[in-house]
Amino acid sequence: MKSDVEIAQEAKMRPIEEIAAKIGLAPEELELYGRYKAKVALDAWQRVKERPDGKLILCTAINPTPAGEGKTTTSVGLADALSRRGHKAAAALREPSMGPCFGMKGGAAGGGYAQVVPMEDINLHFTGDFHAITTAHNLLAALIDNHIQQGNALDLDVRRIPWKRVLDLNDRALRHVVVGMGGKAHGVPRETGFDITVASEMMAILCLSRDLMDMKERLGHIVIGYSRDGKARRADELGATGALTLLFKDAIKPNIVQTLEGTPVFIHGGPFANIAHGCNSIMATKFALKFADVVVTEAGFGADLGAEKFLDIKCRFAGISPDAVVIVATVRALKMHGGLSKKEL
Repeated sequence: MKSDVEIAQEAKMRPIEEIAAKIGLAPEELELYGRYKAKVALDAWQRVKERPDGKLILCTAINPTPAGEGKTTTSVGLADALSRRGHKAAAALREPSMGPCFGMKGGAAGGGYAQVVPMEDINLHFTGDFHAITTAHNLLAALIDNHIQQGNALDLDVRRIPWKRVLDLNDRALRHVVVGMGGKAHGVPRETGFDITVASEMMAILCLSRDLMDMKERLGHIVIGYSRDGKARRADELGATGALTLLFKDAIKPNIVQTLEGTPVFIHGGPFANIAHGCNSIMATKFALKFADVVVTEAGFGADLGAEKFLDIKCRFAGISPDAVVIVATVRALKMHGGLSKKEL
């Protein structure tokens, strides 16, 4: 049996313009990142926004094993099957985080012959969306520390600044750090830490925003810390909102790629379900629903977490609802669900 990597590397990919044309996206509505991946220009929305939505299928799971398994593979396989049956089908999936990709979970582009390609690109830097989130998040962190250094007009309590820094790796040693060491020129010493990029509030904001202006408003409401009298201070008060929004001018556009069988796939955003709502972006899903007749999407973790947040958060914000739900239950997950320990599994 060939490995997932071998199968992906042997794939005969088709130009992304050809894949996009299957669901009616014109070449001028694509911003190419090489031959096999592209961003969808936001202008395309104006052409299709009055169309009726296609059918939406949510793929979720019973509590999965620690590695997570089944949802993406099933989503890709189902989208391919619907396409093979003659439907104008597409999938709307999450972007993988490099932390799990280099950890126990591995990549998140499906498996076997139900994969999304180019697999290596999707699992690593892709079109730079996560880098934009990392940079914007850390810009805000830098502005907070600079504000304190330059006189602290907002009277921020350095003991009550929840806004940490991020990077898209699992780096245990950086979870809790002290910054500002080295004397007066290097800032005010305080405790902080690093989260993984996917856990950034900006990732959740990206995935819940309707457009760039909506995102700008949400970014401005981010609580950066608390004053010494307990008042919440927000990003808008730092004058940071415009600069933060500018860093998302490309990242906000949905990405389009293909499955091994040539089914179009929108991959955009990917907040973890244990810290946010665990779904791909509202924009990518709504684009897919306007261009395809049937769309398969997924929600992270088990149904009691990811699917619940999909229904209670994403669907409410987006004004959508699934027409069907597929629940994945692998044998390994059923064993663990029944009480087997990780070691016994």
